[in-house]
Amino acid sequence: MNKRAIADKLLIGFFWVSGLLILLVLVAIISYLIWRGGPFISREFILGDPAGIPLGSEGGIYPAIKGTLWLVLLALVLSVIPGILTAIYLSEYGCSGGLAEIINLLVQSMTGVPSIVIGLFVYALGVVTLGWGISLLAGGTALAIMVYPVIVISSRDALQGVDENYRLIANSLGVSKSYTLYRVILPRAAAGIIAGILLSLGYAAGATAPILVTAAAVIANSSGALFEPVMALPYHLYILFNEHLSMNYAYATALVLVILLLIINILALWLNSLQERINGR
Repeated sequence: MNKRAIADKLLIGFFWVSGLLILLVLVAIISYLIWRGGPFISREFILGDPAGIPLGSEGGIYPAIKGTLWLVLLALVLSVIPGILTAIYLSEYGCSGGLAEIINLLVQSMTGVPSIVIGLFVYALGVVTLGWGISLLAGGTALAIMVYPVIVISSRDALQGVDENYRLIANSLGVSKSYTLYRVILPRAAAGIIAGILLSLGYAAGATAPILVTAAAVIANSSGALFEPVMALPYHLYILFNEHLSMNYAYATALVLVILLLIINILALWLNSLQERINGR
């Protein structure tokens, strides 16, 4: 074999080893959580309220699950439509314009902003200045700002992944760009867009820093009222670990959160593969 073939084999082997190491770490984490937290997961734990002295050392995590779902739902309501519209502009209308380059730069820059900075910004603007208080609305807004660039980038990539021939043929036939977009491009990019939304959902569900100063409370009803605080799984887990209230319940909460994120990510990966098959036809 020549040097190039040897180098290729070594590089492929390196990639395989790296991937297996990452997989091994993931399996080790999940196995440890199952070992430590699995025995404490029960119907009462999933559907019960926190109890005990100190609070959280007994009972369940149902309000935290509800609060997490409310936060994620509100974040998606506030970010999905603006994110998809921005992606459509970047992909279909502003491909070669200076404004599109500026928007791309801003979106890319937003992905690098620490989530705690976003939380502090919403705290200063929403919680203090606008008088929202520590609330679902403030937390959902912080998470919406955090996931907005993820939705834009994933949706833009899904749109750009659609075969360019569809656009060229539609243009040659005199079909309007808007008709082509809504009847051809968006349906073929839908799986990739939904996958990106699911990834952003998982990103929001596991975030602690943005809700730490905007929405989360040690105990709350998590009724869905916009101006009331909520419990959330990441924050509840943080409290259990930080205060050493119950390490067994902390591991069980972590296992529930990891399983939830795994389900979301597996579904997103499946949709991504579906998108690739659609575009490959």
